[in-house]
Amino acid sequence: MTTSEETEDLNHSELRDLVNRANDLPLADRVALLKALIPLVADQMTPRDFAGLAAELHLKGERFYEARAHPGQGRKSRRVMGERDVEGR
Repeated sequence: MTTSEETEDLNHSELRDLVNRANDLPLADRVALLKALIPLVADQMTPRDFAGLAAELHLKGERFYEARAHPGQGRKSRRVMGERDVEGR
C-alpha cells in the first residue's frame, strides 16, 4: 500500500489484513463487496469528491493493465499517469 500524507495515519496492517481476506474470496464476491461499500462511501463524500474517487479507481485499473502488459519496464516507461504523477509526488 502506498503511503502519502492523506494515508499516513491509517492502520495499514489492519487494512492489509482486510484486503488479504477479501482477496481470498471468489471474484464475484469481491465485486459484490466493492459495490456494497459504495453507498456509504458516496454518502460521506460530496458528488465532486466521489467523482474524483471514481477517476482514481479508473486510473488505478489503467495503470495495472499497462504494467501487466509491459512487465519489468518500470514506471518511467509507462504512458498512463500514476497517483504520484497526479499528486505531484
